[in-house]
This record gives sequence, structure tokens and C-alpha cells, in this order.
Amino acid sequence: MADTDDADSLTDAVETFLSEADTAYEEYERGYTDADAVVRRLEPAIEQLRNAADEE
Repeated sequence: MADTDDADSLTDAVETFLSEADTAYEEYERGYTDADAVVRRLEPAIEQLRNAADEE
């Protein structure tokens, strides 16, 4: 069961990252935000992704 939980955690982290990346990129492309803000927005999602991958 733990393997399934780890896979679910990684899947959730990937989905979160992709969602945040898509939204941040759209906002950047529309001129609503700058590159530094995009990086700051993605940092928590990247950290979640790293943590989930380390648990794998």
C-alpha cells in the first residue's frame, strides 16, 4: 500500500506543478507578471515535486 501512496503523492505533485506552471506561464505571456514573480510562484510546487520524488 505504501508504494501506491508514494505514487499518488508523486502524481499529485506533478499535477500541481504542471497546473502552476501553466498558469504562471499564461500570466507571464499576457504581461500580468514578470519572470521573477513566475519563479517565486513555482518554487513551492517545485519543492513539493522534489519531496515527492525523493519519497519514491
